[in-house]
Parts: sequence; C-alpha cells; structure tokens
Amino acid sequence: MKKGWFKNAFHVDDDSPIEPNETQKNALDKLCKGIIRRGLTTPAIIGVEMGRPLNFLGSQTMHFFTPLISAFVPVESWNAVAEFLEHRGSVDWIRNRIEELENQADDQDKQEKLTP
Repeated sequence: MKKGWFKNAFHVDDDSPIEPNETQKNALDKLCKGIIRRGLTTPAIIGVEMGRPLNFLGSQTMHFFTPLISAFVPVESWNAVAEFLEHRGSVDWIRNRIEELENQADDQDKQEKLTP
C-alpha cells in the first residue's frame, strides 16, 4: 500500500510572520486604529493572543457570515481580514501592528503637548 497521499495529511503551516497584501493591510490598519482610538489596546492584545489557536476557525466563521454582515461592513475589507487570519503568523502581525500604531499615537501626543 502506498503512503504517499498520507505524507501531507496533517501538514500545518509554521508560525513564521506573514506580511499582508495592500488591501489586507489597509483593512487591518483601520481595525487597529479603531481599537487604539477606543482605548482597547490591552483587551485587544489579550483577545488576539487567547484566540491564537482558533484564528483559522475564526477566519472560516467570518467567511460564513459574509452574506449577513455585508449590509454593515464593506465586504472587501471583511474578506481581506478573513483571508489574512487563515495564516498562523497573522496573530503576531496583528499584535505587533497594534503595539506599533499605539506607540506612534503616544509619540504624536507627546509631541503635541511639547509644542505650544
């Protein structure tokens, strides 16, 4: 019996970081900036880290609800985020991006306070 078909049956992508394409990056930046603007950085990072093992399941759930959510959210952005979440390294990128944008916002606030 040949076992060639079984060789990749349980293949899992590695956790290496992934870079989003331009559409995904724009949609994720908008999401991350909304999180920061509302002061939800810490809960968002905790939620992203807790959901790490389920990011693929979450992306598939997003695909499932696309027809329903299309009345409220731009479908292109929704699908871009869902496709990005299909990759294991997406959680690290999102967490790092939230932290990076928050640091930029903090630096900008400090700069505005220093200049009269």
